[in-house]
Amino acid sequence: MQTGIIYSNTGQRSRGQIAHYHAKPDPLFHNKTPHKVDIAGLKRAEQRKVLHFDGAEYSSRFTIGYEIEKNSLHRAAVKEYPLLCGYERDGSCGYEAVTHILPLLPAGQWRNKVFDLFVQAEKIIDDRYSPSDKRCGGHITLAVQGLSGDELREKIRKNCGIIFALFRKRLDNSYCNCNRRLQGSNEPSHAGGWHTKYQLALVKGNKLEFRLPSRVESVKQMIRRYELFYEVVNFSVNNESGSHDALLKRLDPIVLSMYNGDRDKANAVLSLSKHFRKYILTGERHQDIVPFV
Repeated sequence: MQTGIIYSNTGQRSRGQIAHYHAKPDPLFHNKTPHKVDIAGLKRAEQRKVLHFDGAEYSSRFTIGYEIEKNSLHRAAVKEYPLLCGYERDGSCGYEAVTHILPLLPAGQWRNKVFDLFVQAEKIIDDRYSPSDKRCGGHITLAVQGLSGDELREKIRKNCGIIFALFRKRLDNSYCNCNRRLQGSNEPSHAGGWHTKYQLALVKGNKLEFRLPSRVESVKQMIRRYELFYEVVNFSVNNESGSHDALLKRLDPIVLSMYNGDRDKANAVLSLSKHFRKYILTGERHQDIVPFV
């Protein structure tokens, strides 16, 4: 029986060793498959919006990559994983594991294979084995086929209130507190100032690196963040005229799961996201978000 794409190790020794800062091996693109079985279950309309087919293989139009900062790495777990491009030392936290470039997809077989990669690398991801603290971050890099990083930031900007709400305690972190309203470089003012690196969401060519997300503490957390960023990117790119309330309705079960079913906490975050959205678009600071911005 055809099983579709199988992600495996490269056998490159350097991918299982800790490198100096910015010296890890380059990531591979894991967002392509020649197997139709991997997209089975996706509706035709969904396929047209999130996939590209060139006659030989399918590729995900959206991609995501994670940086997983840790104080220390479980010694026996430092090795190559199909998920990770490599490891390097990190000045702010200690160590950093970085993923390959992954497809950002709706629910289905291909997405399940991505989640299985997370599970395989549990001893690197989970704080039970590789601990982290509040100095650590969990940067997430996004890209959309056909868009520059600036264009993606402009499309996604109006829907980022939920990201601010979830990671609001990092809005004053000096490593990610610049350009807090996600403005373009030619706009007259930038909340939090302007910095070539320490921006909340940093444009890197055709990519957009969100530096705001907090540390990664578990596999479940990585999965929920994947689901959330898929909904935000897909809604921003493929449903530009959709209402913000419609987006929040799609995000509600994800946020609720993030808070282990605590409806009051989930509702509080969803409410804050509306105030943060207004702040991003107009600069208005509702009293509920003043402590964070």
